[in-house]
Amino acid sequence: MLKIKNNKKEKLYDKFDRRLLIAVLILVSFGLVMIYSASSYVAQKQYGNAFYFVYKQLFGALLGLACLFFFSYFDYQKLQKLSIWILIASIVLLLIVLIPGLGVSAYGAQRWINLGFMTLQASEPAKFGLIIFIASYMAKHHKKMTTKFGWLPIIVVSGIICLLIMLQPNLSITVCVVLLTVLMLFVGGVKVKYFFVLALPVVALIPILILVEPYRFDRLVAFLNPWANPLDEGFQLIQSLYALGSGGVFGLGLFNSRQKYLFLPFAESDFIFSIIGEELGWVGSIAVLCLFGYIIIRALKIASGAKDRFGAYLASGIAGIIAIQVLVNIAVVTGSIPPTGLPLPFISHGGSSLMVFLASIGILQNIKRTSHKSIKLLEY
Repeated sequence: MLKIKNNKKEKLYDKFDRRLLIAVLILVSFGLVMIYSASSYVAQKQYGNAFYFVYKQLFGALLGLACLFFFSYFDYQKLQKLSIWILIASIVLLLIVLIPGLGVSAYGAQRWINLGFMTLQASEPAKFGLIIFIASYMAKHHKKMTTKFGWLPIIVVSGIICLLIMLQPNLSITVCVVLLTVLMLFVGGVKVKYFFVLALPVVALIPILILVEPYRFDRLVAFLNPWANPLDEGFQLIQSLYALGSGGVFGLGLFNSRQKYLFLPFAESDFIFSIIGEELGWVGSIAVLCLFGYIIIRALKIASGAKDRFGAYLASGIAGIIAIQVLVNIAVVTGSIPPTGLPLPFISHGGSSLMVFLASIGILQNIKRTSHKSIKLLEY
């Protein structure tokens, strides 16, 4: 009798994607090390504790791991039933941020909610609330996705989310939401010709968004020629390029960054990849990108083996948002697109981002546990 119980436990454990979990844990652990390296000097100088940012990230990691294991056993199909309520909760959080006294302001933006024990960046759970809604809608109305107007409700909801995030303001997350929506619509079967129709208003909005906020125009100018204003708007990009360039092939060595000494702003968060390139060089940077690629591939494999459309769309959306944020972050720090603040998943300092991304890995594990492949393994 005892032997049968052990066999059942082994089969249940085998249904988890252990390789995905190990890859994610490696990135999270690596992130803690790099946050210490990038922030220790600033943390010691400003807070009297070199581990200040590390402790905050560790707290977010522990909460995130709890979320990961919770969602690993929480039936993901219940998320489809709760999708409307999850979407409403996401919108409410984005509205709370905008209320004076409730939303927390920093660096000229109001993006956080003070929970007492931590601050929550509302746009982080809102991204995944949108993924759940889109996946649920496309699963229920998959036949309408190829029609002329069947996908319009998704555009309306995504537009509301984008508008609320823009009011914070947070252009980087808005861009991610737009790209995520387009990607999920493509996966859902929307015809390519409709994307050209969607692109027209987006392209028309770009100059308007730039003119509404003068700092965006300054960032665009800094992107085109950062050395035109090297001590102001072009400063951060120049320092990022210095960090990546000085790293060379093998880097200066772990903890040996020079740019972290008050040269590169937000070295522990949005520009942590610059410190990785400086300390670990081209080889270390490529290794990190390969690990991200591996995680995305594992997520797509889970999507392909899902037992229903909702699981497939949900896993695809999670893989998509990870890929989008990695690509946008790397593009920013390398000067490939105009500078904008966006964390590198699992690595950058930011408890909200880490917690939500780890929760999404738990959802992937749950989809994997109930996939066709897992069912066959159990029957065998």
